[in-house]
Amino acid sequence: MNQIKIITDSTSDLSSDLLKKHDIDVVPLFVNFGEESYLDGVNLSVPEMYDLVKAKGFLPTTAAASPASFEDVFRKYVGLGCQILYLGIGAKFSSTLQSANLAKSLVESGDIRLLDSANLSSGSGLLLLKAAQFRDAGDDLDTIVQKITALIPKVRTQFVINTMEYLYKGGRCNSLVALMGTILKIKPIIKVRDGAMVVGKKGHGKITSGIDILLEEVHRLSGELDPDFCMITHSLASDSAQYIRERLQDLPVKNIFETPAGCVISSHCGQGCIGILYLLK
Repeated sequence: MNQIKIITDSTSDLSSDLLKKHDIDVVPLFVNFGEESYLDGVNLSVPEMYDLVKAKGFLPTTAAASPASFEDVFRKYVGLGCQILYLGIGAKFSSTLQSANLAKSLVESGDIRLLDSANLSSGSGLLLLKAAQFRDAGDDLDTIVQKITALIPKVRTQFVINTMEYLYKGGRCNSLVALMGTILKIKPIIKVRDGAMVVGKKGHGKITSGIDILLEEVHRLSGELDPDFCMITHSLASDSAQYIRERLQDLPVKNIFETPAGCVISSHCGQGCIGILYLLK
């Protein structure tokens, strides 16, 4: 049986420890400040990105991982006799999956499978951890694809936004909405549903008001949670992560992981953004 190699991209927001433990390789997306181009998590960290935003006065743009990057990785592991499963950011959020498809056509191997996670950040990361779990249990590639495909609609991804500045500067809300949001100290909840982002409830005041909405929902669903993994993912929000962790102690989940949001996700959500992500049974 061929070894199965799992590939993702830098938006899956798994920690370096989790990537290493589960033998998952990462293809980076691009973060661009004008003509200056960086690779997410390779030569640009999140603190460095925020420093550049302050220095330059504008947000970066982001771009899909290149077909050439995928081709290099695919050829490497096909050459080693591996079968490949790629799963990363959903097709409605980025053309990264399109790049992977082009690379697959160039490599011309029957041992490559590509999945649209219909998700982002550690919502995709949850599916990757499940795929690694299935692989390590001895499932073959097509069985893993079938199992993960069945899990995709069961991912629950939601973040609370700490500042409206990045949504406004990134063109995702107008100036009046941003101004009112700042004045009223609104903390909107952004959810991923059916492969797209939608706005849920809104907290007011401190970030904890939004976090409490997330906590209320996950506790309401506690009996329906997949028992293996839950993620706390954030952009430089360690205090908020600790607040959440203390309130998830009774959750019937074996592993609650805290993971950092990368540059791409952080550039869209802003510093202080934090989410609770999980799977339903």
